[in-house]
Amino acid sequence: MTTRSVSGSRAHWTYRAVGGFVLAAVALTACSSGDSGNSGGSGDSGASSKSGSDSSSAKLSGTVTVFAAASLKESFTALGKTFEKEHPGTKVSFNFGGSDALAASITSGAPADVFAAASPKTMKTVTDAKDAKGTPTTFVRNQLEIATLPGNPKKIKTLEDLTRSGLKVALCAKEVPCGSAAQKALTAAELELTPVSYEQDVKGALTKVQLKEVDASVVYKTDVKAAGGKVAGVEFPESEQAINDYPIALLKNAPNAEAATAFIDLVKSAQGQKVLGRAGFLKP
Repeated sequence: MTTRSVSGSRAHWTYRAVGGFVLAAVALTACSSGDSGNSGGSGDSGASSKSGSDSSSAKLSGTVTVFAAASLKESFTALGKTFEKEHPGTKVSFNFGGSDALAASITSGAPADVFAAASPKTMKTVTDAKDAKGTPTTFVRNQLEIATLPGNPKKIKTLEDLTRSGLKVALCAKEVPCGSAAQKALTAAELELTPVSYEQDVKGALTKVQLKEVDASVVYKTDVKAAGGKVAGVEFPESEQAINDYPIALLKNAPNAEAATAFIDLVKSAQGQKVLGRAGFLKP
């Protein structure tokens, strides 16, 4: 009886001990598995996060089509090259022209990602047609200046001088932002001016001077600056009454919305503003 009792007791102890060891082993395994899972989860999360970041960058590929006012040609072309360099695999394609014509193309269904207009009025054409995504943002402003031949041979000093008999002047068409601004300035100065030609965008008005087809034209300061020594600039106080805000917007049916958003961010960034400021644009 004693032997059986001892034997039973030992068997019972052995069972409990083994059971305890098994439970401990299971607990350790579970613990280890949990730690490994957390570590792996953390690692996966980090990898996932990194991968997400890389993936986001990787997604910036393909062409970004930008419709932009003619006066933005030089600065936007430079920013386009910067964007392509920062995002290999992307290409920025520009369509520069009169803002009104560009707006009409967009509302008629022309495929584009971004619209940068030279006035809120032309941007409104696009927003009224529900073709912009979100609210357009003013990113720069621009002021008028008189462009003359180098050396200013006609001695033009004021806006009123443009009304002199025999002087040939070109203006932007009235529906174009630079033309609308010129009319505003003339009204502020209580002047009437009949140009020899109305041009469809500001570059056209500037070219008339460069080709010596006219003695002067009313353009933007940025265009005079971009022309370098090919023209001379004459400032006039009435231009302060006709400063244009330039809005930019992502278009609703943008074929490459993600890259387009990144381009808009570049334009509005400190880097973009520096490029635009050097071109002569005013801060928004």
